[in-house]
Amino acid sequence: MKSPIGKRKSLTICLLSALAGLPSIGMAAESPANHSQFKRLALMQQQADVKQVIVDMVNAIDTKQWQKAQTSFADTVFVDYSSMSGQAGSKVAATDLISGWRNLLAEVETHHMLSNFQVSVKGKSAQVFSHVYASHSAQGIESWDIYGRYVHALENVNGRWQIVEITLQTHGQKGNLNFLQEASQMSQTKQVQSDNTRVIKSIEFLSDGEKIVGNLYLPKDYDASKQYPAVIVSGSWTTVKEQMAGLYADKLAEQGFIALAFDFRNFGQSEGAPRFYENPTQKVADIKSAVTYLQSLPTVNNDKIGALGICAGAMYTLIAASQDSRIQSVVTAASWLHDAEAVKQFYGGEAGVFEKITQAQQAKRQYQLTGDVAYIPSISTTDTSAAMYGPYDYYLNPERGAVPQWSDDKFAVMSWEDWLTIDPMPSAKELKTPTLMIHSDGAVLPDYTKRYFADIASEDKKLYWMETELASPYHQFIFYDQDAEVNESIAQASTWFNTHL
Repeated sequence: MKSPIGKRKSLTICLLSALAGLPSIGMAAESPANHSQFKRLALMQQQADVKQVIVDMVNAIDTKQWQKAQTSFADTVFVDYSSMSGQAGSKVAATDLISGWRNLLAEVETHHMLSNFQVSVKGKSAQVFSHVYASHSAQGIESWDIYGRYVHALENVNGRWQIVEITLQTHGQKGNLNFLQEASQMSQTKQVQSDNTRVIKSIEFLSDGEKIVGNLYLPKDYDASKQYPAVIVSGSWTTVKEQMAGLYADKLAEQGFIALAFDFRNFGQSEGAPRFYENPTQKVADIKSAVTYLQSLPTVNNDKIGALGICAGAMYTLIAASQDSRIQSVVTAASWLHDAEAVKQFYGGEAGVFEKITQAQQAKRQYQLTGDVAYIPSISTTDTSAAMYGPYDYYLNPERGAVPQWSDDKFAVMSWEDWLTIDPMPSAKELKTPTLMIHSDGAVLPDYTKRYFADIASEDKKLYWMETELASPYHQFIFYDQDAEVNESIAQASTWFNTHL
């Protein structure tokens, strides 16, 4: 079982029972002589607040509101389900925990009933004991029930209670004891029902010995006895496969390609440390490893493997293609390409770039000495130190790119040195692969895309310029998910790949 998930009705009853008859703190405060009663009431209010965090988290997971559920947790959580799984408890990133639950429970209906809450609060720490009875069901799988006790530890950070530990003490199970394994296997292959029926498979491969997790999008009427052209899709910096990479991969599958979107190392479900460390050289290596993985599939034509990169993913893709001839065709959309002069435009001039590189070097030394990683927000409209500072709706809007699997609050400071010193521009003269570049005057650094295109060694190249009234760089973010730009890019990419793969 991945989570304590409670029936809304029963949890509401539990909560109301706890709060029923609770005197008003304000009334107690009006009586100076009754100081002890005021302290007791204040403690009761704290206990109610702590319990509410558990209730909100449970209900959010029960209704599959994953982003809301994640707000109940600290950045890192100790999870111990050893009484059920036999595996020792460990610390995990909250983003990874929620992502795991999201994937496992995608096709599972869960009903968890929590009762007999015991809440203790000491200063900024709290502990919650509760009994749990959980039932699990899914189409085509025999149901499974488990019951026992949950122990949640919480800490108060800046006035907010957050869960830092979860322990399940299993007392008994009924029904299908292999339910979780069967549900996990079912989640590996998701059927997408529409006019075009496609299959999305969760896959894994290794890059420099570390596990990469990705989604393989298969085309309509996929036939395992046939071979297909394949395309590796890479998204912008800091992103995960559920953002623009997955969207483009899904649409390429509609056009008949096998398409792969994956989490680069240090991000999402893939392995790699430090977490949230943007390492361009490593990302280039991961793309090459993705080629190796695709070549291992009997349904992929090894002579027809292409790559598509969006934003910074274009930079990594172009460098990889210039070094790896196994990539037979390349498409970029809204490419982010920079050099030492270009980064000054975005990061505070020469002084700002120097300061960030210095901070990165200090963060690397700190990590080497202590193992501690310095972080700043990935996106913010108020914190000027954020990796992306500004009203960039794609990364701020949960309906667009602010998905639960992505971290909006963690960018490893050590990334600055690698990011600001990478220069993809010389790779153009080594790129002998047929290349299509899609861009606009409203996307980022349009002159750099034109310069790169002019230097591409291959004579088989095309520059497709989209019209827009948006000023640079705001059209950049439209390429990530808006129908008009995405569909136009996919139409151009599909034609290119069909011709050059």
